[in-house]
Amino acid sequence: MATVKKTKEKSIITEKSYQFLKEYINNASPVGFESSGQKIWLNYIKPFVDTTFHDPYGTAVGVINPNDNFKVVIEAHADEISWYVNYITNEGLIYLKRNGGVDHQIAPSQRVFIHGKKGAVKAVFGWPAIHTRLGSNDKEQQPKVENLFLDCGARSKKEIEALGIHVGAVVTYQDGFDELANGYYVGRAFDNRIGGFMIAEVARLLKENKKKLPFGLYVVNAVQEEIGLRGAEMIARRIKPNVAIITDVTHDTQTPMINKIIEGDVACGKGPSPTYGPAVHNKLLQLVEDTANKKKIPLQMRTVSRSTGTDTDSFAYANDGCPSVLISIPLRYMHTTVEMLHKKDIENTIQLIYETVVALTPKTNLSYL
Repeated sequence: MATVKKTKEKSIITEKSYQFLKEYINNASPVGFESSGQKIWLNYIKPFVDTTFHDPYGTAVGVINPNDNFKVVIEAHADEISWYVNYITNEGLIYLKRNGGVDHQIAPSQRVFIHGKKGAVKAVFGWPAIHTRLGSNDKEQQPKVENLFLDCGARSKKEIEALGIHVGAVVTYQDGFDELANGYYVGRAFDNRIGGFMIAEVARLLKENKKKLPFGLYVVNAVQEEIGLRGAEMIARRIKPNVAIITDVTHDTQTPMINKIIEGDVACGKGPSPTYGPAVHNKLLQLVEDTANKKKIPLQMRTVSRSTGTDTDSFAYANDGCPSVLISIPLRYMHTTVEMLHKKDIENTIQLIYETVVALTPKTNLSYL
């Protein structure tokens, strides 16, 4: 298997940061239960910042120059979509509710962990054989939330409860990090723990390059994005930043079943994808574009018609308004267990955020009028 060390070009991703990425992706961090992932993230970032803190719901923050009045945020979200145990049958089967925008169509025959009171329990999404699942009108039944169930090997409700499984236990897929050919990484929940990785790497580069920033930099790993940008909403009110740079994933549109006329023309391996949209501050976006041109970082521009659907919206409209920009990374197969992105895009996005932070000053003109 290829590793980062074996690539011919020198990577800004070190072996230590690569190991952090694998650990971080393989760890479950479902909406509302992000704490274990946040501990991993904080432990990694602490050497690169002056101080850290977290809010009551678990958003984690590393701060450089915490006493400065001018505040810049670089932000990603830490949570992943998942399921809740909703109903346990007398026969020991488990029915579920969504926790975020999880795709029910990918669930049949997937392996999962049920995070109960006694630790993680392995289970599978049971799915009857094709020979047996014809409906009354002879049409094959399709997966729906109401007909999907988990089987953990228990054959009674009592056996389920003995395993520590309860209504409200959260369920995540087992699939983790792996490498494919030609520089591609694959894993569960790159949306958006890859963002948490990239902003942590920005902090590392600032520390290692001994950059002195003329402002306070808040490296924010927010919770609960997948159910309405809630973590960003809370932390934006607390920090009250002057500028926010948000990173998240966007759709690679090169695969079948995606309409480029609607979704735009974005491809893995061809660079980060900044966004035009009402919440995106045009002057800050221009700074990002100018920085990319100066540093020869390729960009793939995209547009949104109303909201970005990311934490950018929460920062942009918080408090008295905060100039905000969204720098996305192309991703294939979003909200599945095989989310795929390209190593080159990770490096270029890290570099772009880093160079933009370095280019910013409190005197950067972001006034529209």
